[in-house]
Amino acid sequence: MQISTLLAIYFVMWWITLFTILPIRVRTQEEAGEVVPGTTASAPAQPMLLKKMLWTTLVSAVLFAIASAIHVLGGIGMEDILFLPKR
Repeated sequence: MQISTLLAIYFVMWWITLFTILPIRVRTQEEAGEVVPGTTASAPAQPMLLKKMLWTTLVSAVLFAIASAIHVLGGIGMEDILFLPKR
């Protein structure tokens, strides 16, 4: 595969992982008891975005490594994904 294809796959995996990790351990402003005027009570009190982005990078790198290893070792090919007949 080309490097641009690998980067695109990693980019997509990173964003999917980010949206999976974002809601983990979120406390709303209402739960914290400190609702900032002008915001909704369901807004996060401390979103911890940098920490979640680091976790996202770690998790997506592991998932990407697993998916790459499966592909390189011949476990899953395009024929398997697209249900094409094998040659």
